Amino acid sequence: MFLRKERERMQYERYDFTYMADDGLEYIFKSNGPNGEIDLIVQFTETRNPKVFNLSFGNLLANGDVDDMVKNKNQDRNKVLATVAMAAIDFLSKYPEIALTFSGSTKARTRLYRMAITANLESLREDFDLRGLTNYRDYKFIKIFSAGVNYDGFLIQKKL
Repeated sequence: MFLRKERERMQYERYDFTYMADDGLEYIFKSNGPNGEIDLIVQFTETRNPKVFNLSFGNLLANGDVDDMVKNKNQDRNKVLATVAMAAIDFLSKYPEIALTFSGSTKARTRLYRMAITANLESLREDFDLRGLTNYRDYKFIKIFSAGVNYDGFLIQKKL
């Protein structure tokens, strides 16, 4: 029910994904555009805190490595981001007790993620607790997500 509601609310075009394994920790999909078909992967990996997983995504290379720094220039950025967001929603529907943390591989990408969250903030807040992460010297701060604030990363958890 939860996942169906999110899919209905999230009206962005996206790619279909498949699971690499039954545990739902890796999702793969193909980006299609002027530069051809590119294999992408979304991964969820446990952090030092077993209740927090890191979300990462990038190109799936032939040797199995993931490149999260490449710019594909396949003219489908929003479709890719919508697919990654749906993979995160799917993951959180399977593991509602888990929180996800993520940031961009560059400051510009982190800003892009902030803008995507802000554009969907009202809808996201219905089902998720959203936090912004900031680093200051050796300290990390977690604050309730606010539009227009620069963050170093994000934390999202399904409301229980």
